Amino acid sequence: MSAPSALDTTRCPLCGEANHCAIEIERDTGVAQGPCWCLGATFTDALRARVPAEARGLACICARCAAAPLTEESTP
Repeated sequence: MSAPSALDTTRCPLCGEANHCAIEIERDTGVAQGPCWCLGATFTDALRARVPAEARGLACICARCAAAPLTEESTP
């Protein structure tokens, strides 16, 4: 059995792209950041439910995924 890979908190748990989380950028670089973009974002319960259990509360959803309509994932 292989060990689970470490969660990359700088990546969106839905698409894998950079989430541009100001908290993570500050943690990684030590450079103070302004307020994170997510403070003005709306994260629906349905969107949060799509986050894998192992990443819930640990990795931020990116702005693109936060803004995408939920119907987008059901289109071919």
